[in-house]
Amino acid sequence: MTAVLDADAPTSGTTNVAPHAPLDPHEALQGARQALLGGQAVPYLGPALLDLRTPAPGEAAPLPSTPQDLVKRLVAQATVPHKLRNRLTQAAQYIENFKHRKTVVKLMNEAFDQVVDPLAFQRWLASLSLPLIVESWYDDTMAEALRQVQGLAGWGEVQGLSQSEHFGTWHAFYDPTGVRVRQGASEWPTLLYRPLGGHAPVGNYLVSDADYVEVLTEIDIQTPIPQEVQARRSGRSFVFIGCRFDDQLTRSFARQIMKRSADRHWAILPDEPTRMEARFLVEQGISRIAMPLGEAVQALMGG
Repeated sequence: MTAVLDADAPTSGTTNVAPHAPLDPHEALQGARQALLGGQAVPYLGPALLDLRTPAPGEAAPLPSTPQDLVKRLVAQATVPHKLRNRLTQAAQYIENFKHRKTVVKLMNEAFDQVVDPLAFQRWLASLSLPLIVESWYDDTMAEALRQVQGLAGWGEVQGLSQSEHFGTWHAFYDPTGVRVRQGASEWPTLLYRPLGGHAPVGNYLVSDADYVEVLTEIDIQTPIPQEVQARRSGRSFVFIGCRFDDQLTRSFARQIMKRSADRHWAILPDEPTRMEARFLVEQGISRIAMPLGEAVQALMGG
């Protein structure tokens, strides 16, 4: 099966992608901040936020913060052919094929079994009672921030589901106590959307090639995206924080989750974008904010 999470190959020479006009990063961040404060923007959180947590001296990072970190943890516990050992979706697929799906879930649960203290930034987001927050990784940190700030009322979450385990059901809603619910999500002031699934409450994961092929087959017609998410994104901007778009998969998910939203968006992207990232930013009307992530989140909070 073809890999779906290969990063963009390095490019050389010039690109035909016309970049956005240079932005003053502080001015751009103020625009994003005002949109968040007014409930007119959706934070779209990526795994790089985990890197802002300062570990204690000698402490290893408790959670993987990149696909490369994650696949290292998986293959350390399961035999995988050498050529797949750096490819997350293919390695997960191999483990699923030869060790059973339950092994994949077990290894993913072990990789994300620690609940780290949320960042002040995540607690700040939780305090805004935003209609929609998107978290595009498997850790439970944003959910924990909502739990700490809002308690057991005022929010809930919806997670993407693997078709290998839940054929025909694309997502599931959970209340703040982790109980799956069938109705009432429209009444939650804040909805946390975890399109790739998540560790808690029950270990839902989209991680193997088969998981993503099933979703990508239907995502253009929006079938995997909950109606409640579609309603809450309408007319709103997106602020991408801790994300990269240097592989086809992350671009495909972001593109479809943004569909029918506002025309103006922002992405904190300290590193120079790849050619395909730059094309994606232009295509989607996303203004790049070239600032270190830690500095940028402080500015979003008003610091």
